Amino acid sequence: MEVRLTFNGAAPEDPAVTDWFAARNGPLAALAFEWWVCMRGRGEEVLELLHDGCPVACIEDVPFAYVNAFTRHVNVGFFNGAFLPDPAGVLIGTGKRMRHVKLWPDVETAADALTELIRAAYRDAREYVSARVGACAGSITRSMRGR
Repeated sequence: MEVRLTFNGAAPEDPAVTDWFAARNGPLAALAFEWWVCMRGRGEEVLELLHDGCPVACIEDVPFAYVNAFTRHVNVGFFNGAFLPDPAGVLIGTGKRMRHVKLWPDVETAADALTELIRAAYRDAREYVSARVGACAGSITRSMRGR
């Protein structure tokens, strides 16, 4: 099984994330919040934390997406984005795993494509966590047989 980046401390509601949004206003904050709500709305098991100064959405300890607001744009990023289907070609980046989409307040967003990327990233993280749990259960069963 592949090894992925994990974070400790994700919670259903992280006060640091709440503070991050409260400290921002204007069109960039609204844009970041709109996509944050989309990430958080994927399922009840979605947790959050603040990492490297930006809100991160996780399944258990596995991050799948983040938002960050800069001076003139917002990034919606994906921790395993290099492996997500991107038929609209909106992902940016050349790293081993991470990709992001840049958004500007006055520029039309490929909302359908971005929503589908968030859904795909969520599904990918959820499947990874399920497989990890299944792999652990299998190894426990195998180790119990030897007793």
